[in-house]
Formats: sequence, structure tokens, C-alpha cells
Amino acid sequence: MPHREPPKAHRRYARAMRVDATRAENLLWQALRGSRLEGFKFRRQVPLDGYIVDFVCYAARLIVEVDGGQHSENPKDEARDAHFAREGFEMLRFWNNEVETNLDGVCDHILHHLQGRMRSR
Repeated sequence: MPHREPPKAHRRYARAMRVDATRAENLLWQALRGSRLEGFKFRRQVPLDGYIVDFVCYAARLIVEVDGGQHSENPKDEARDAHFAREGFEMLRFWNNEVETNLDGVCDHILHHLQGRMRSR
């Protein structure tokens, strides 16, 4: 997927979301930032194709979302996931409380998917 510069409003909103991140997003970011997860580089709150994704690893084409209860069986999230699947991304979703109570398990799960995606390339 070629890189397209996102609209200024999306960039501004993503920046605001980085400042106003949830506790779970901040915890996971501390584990992912600076290539801390086995050298995989992540970006956070990235405007991508009209959406803002919580975390993305472009090398593995993996998107990680950290969600609260408002995302339970949300049709908009299903459409978004389908869009990114068509673009070759895999989407992982975790609940806020899962990240807050089992950060190591979440990171292990993410790492497993990262390694699998890199092997299949």
C-alpha cells in the first residue's frame, strides 16, 4: 500500500489522542516503544487510510488495537478490520483490562503474531 499523506485534521486528531491515551494504551506503548519487543518498530496513534490505529508495525503489517467496552461487537470496527485485511494487515484487539492485568501475556501474543508474519513473508 503506497503511503498517502493523511489529511491535516487526521494528523491533528492523532496527535491529540497520543496526549490523551488511556492507561492501557500507555502501558502497552511502554512495552512496544523504541523497538523493545524483539526489535520490532511500532508507531502509535497513526492516521492510516482515513482511520487512526492505536499501534502499527509496518514491517510485519500488524495493527494492534486496545479497546474499551464501547467496541464490543461494533459494526464500524468490523468494517475497519475488513478494510485493513484487504490491505494486507493483520489486526489484533485487546481489551483495556487485559492489557492492564496481563501485559506480559499480551506482549507474548503480539510477538507470536509478529514472528509468524515475518516468517510468511
